[in-house]
Formats: sequence, C-alpha cells, structure tokens
Amino acid sequence: MRGVIWIVLLFTVAVVAATTLGSNDGLVSIYWRGWRTDLSLNLFILLVLGLCVIGVAAAHAISRLVSLPRRAGEWRALRRERAAQAALRDAMVEFHGARYGRARKAAAKALALQDDAPALGADGRFGALAHLLAAASQHRLQDGPGRDEQVQRVLDAAHREAGIDRGMDDAVRLLAAEWALDDHDAGRALELLAMLPPGVARRTQALRLKLQAARLARQPLEALRTARLLANHQAFSPLVARSLLRSLAAEVLDDAHDLQQLKTVWQQLDPADREDVPVLARAAARAVALGAAGQAREWLQPWWNRLAELDRDERDLVALALFDARRGLARDWLPRIERVLQTHGLDSAVQVAAGGAFVECGLWGKARPLLEAAALATVLPARTRRAAWRELAALARREGDDARAAGCDREAARID
Repeated sequence: MRGVIWIVLLFTVAVVAATTLGSNDGLVSIYWRGWRTDLSLNLFILLVLGLCVIGVAAAHAISRLVSLPRRAGEWRALRRERAAQAALRDAMVEFHGARYGRARKAAAKALALQDDAPALGADGRFGALAHLLAAASQHRLQDGPGRDEQVQRVLDAAHREAGIDRGMDDAVRLLAAEWALDDHDAGRALELLAMLPPGVARRTQALRLKLQAARLARQPLEALRTARLLANHQAFSPLVARSLLRSLAAEVLDDAHDLQQLKTVWQQLDPADREDVPVLARAAARAVALGAAGQAREWLQPWWNRLAELDRDERDLVALALFDARRGLARDWLPRIERVLQTHGLDSAVQVAAGGAFVECGLWGKARPLLEAAALATVLPARTRRAAWRELAALARREGDDARAAGCDREAARID
C-alpha cells in the first residue's frame, strides 16, 4: 500500500513539473562587469532551489558544530543523571534484599552523583529518598546516630527548600517515629507524631504508631482513645478490637490510686466502655480494692436491675462483682436480690452473690444453702469458692459449731 502511494505521488510530481516547466520560453540574463550570461528560466529556478538547499544544510552544519561543546556537556550530565538514578535503584534493591551495608553505599553514591547532575540538583525528592534509604539501612545496622543524622538532613531540606513537598516530610516523620519505637523511645515517637498535621495524624498507620507509643510510655488512657479511633476505622477485627479495648480500659482503671482518681478516670472513659460489662466489673473490683465497696455497688446497681437482659457470661461478671462488693451492703438491696433469685436462682454466680448479700443483712438461714451450693460449683473461680467456704465457716462459728467451721476451713484450703 505504501508503494502504491509513493507511485501516485511520483506521477503527481511529474505531471505538475511537466505542466509548470514544459514551456521553456523564459530567459534570465545576468550581467556582471561586461559579462553576460543567459540562462533558461527553468534552469535558473533549479539553481536557486539548489543554492537554498545548500545554504540551509551549511547553516545546519555550522549550528551543530558550534553547539557541539554544549551538547557534549548535556550528554555528560545525562550520563551522570542516569548513573545517579541507577545507584538509587540499586540502593532500593539492596535494601529489600537485606544487604544493608551495600544499600547504604549505593545511596551515598546516588547522593554524590546528584551533586554533579544539574537536573537532579533541584529534585528534592531524589535526595530525600536517597537519605531515607541510607537512614533505613543504618537503622537495620543499629547505627542510631548515623540514622538520625540522615533523617535530620531530610527535615532540614524540607524546611529550607521548596522541592520537597509536605508528603515527603510527613513520610519522614512517620518512619522516624517507627524507628523510635524500635529503640523503645516512646517520648521521641510521641513528639514526632505530634508534629504531624491533623489529617495525617488520623491515618491508620499513624494511629497504630501512637497506640504503641502510648502503651510504651504507660499512658493507658491515651492508648485507649487511640485504640477506639482505630476500632472505628476498622483497623482490627471486631473480636480483637473488643479484647484490646477491654484490656486498655482495665489498665486505665488499675492506674487509679484513690477513689477520687478512680471516679475521674471512669468519667473520662468513652460511653461505650462504661457500657461494657467486663469493664464495669473491673471498675467495681478496683473500687473494692480501694475500700469503696459502696461505690462499686452504685455502679453495679443499674446492671443488677436488668440482669435478665444480659447473657450468661455478663450475668456472672456482674454477680461475682457484687459478691466481692458485699461488705456493708444495705437491706434496700434485698428486694433486688429476691427478684433476681426468682429468675436466675440456679446460676451459681447469682447464688453466691445472693448468699453474700444475705450474710451482710443478717439472714444467715437463707444464706447458708446458697453459699453451700456455690462452694461446690466448679464453674465458679477458685477465689470465689474459697470465699464461700470461709463465709460458711464464719456462719458456723457464729452458731458455735466449731467442728463444722473447721471442716469449712479445710475445704477452703483444699481449693487451689
């Protein structure tokens, strides 16, 4: 097809030339100092065209000859730029291949070549990537001072030059925070994360790093808030998120050293945490440990009133927490205890909680069968069964039955 087109064009040119130049009637006379030269018009036109072609070719040749030094310099700069790019790629390959010493040398070579390549001199990202690869390699080689020096160079360049955008600066801070956590330097990690813009600080990776730093710095409340954000971002599976939030809430509550601090911490918890029965039970246990059983019962009372709405595990947690907080229980609890016994009187945890409440209210006859059933229930924790036997021993001593009291003490001692 291409050959046919060329033939058609050739015939077209021939027709145009024959039509235009077919009549050779024109004459061009040239006079020069008494000399005269006569040329046909067609020949003159061809000579003029030929001279134009020769002139253009000569001008092009002269231009290329004059620009030869400049083009040679551009070629050498291109070679240096390609060599620098190749060195940076080699550094990345060596780093991911776990050859960190070679990666650091390749990154240093790329930085050295960048200084000789004008095109790369203004490319802030190239230098930042090379410094980051060198820093990452030095981190793997446990060269902390060298790594920090490379990171600081990138941060200084980001503040000094416009060639490095904000994204690179954020990436450097995230990496530096991660490396600080590897060094167990929670303060440095939190400082770097605090410098991030709000949008970057809400990213999943930034929140993960903040969670690790807060836990390492023993800031359970901050860790709990961060974990809540991660759970909202679906960074964990629901089961893992629930377990993590409960453990962090428990750490927050266990850090309270007096009742007032415990109340403050309880109010600072997220409403979803305060509605979680295991967290509630942990708060009640901490209140009992601080000698505030009344406060524990105050927190447990709304849940005890709607115990039927809870599942079996949650009912057991509330009941066992009430048993631990039984000291000083008033008689106004008795109607609540009776209502729960009517619906869940066969649950061992409810039995031991009711038995402990009856003992505190002086209803020893009603307490004994409940405590005896709970003491023999292997589903209850060992400490609860042991406490039930000791309550039975105390009841026996009040009645003057020392033999039965001694038997109850022996049963309590047998429980591991």
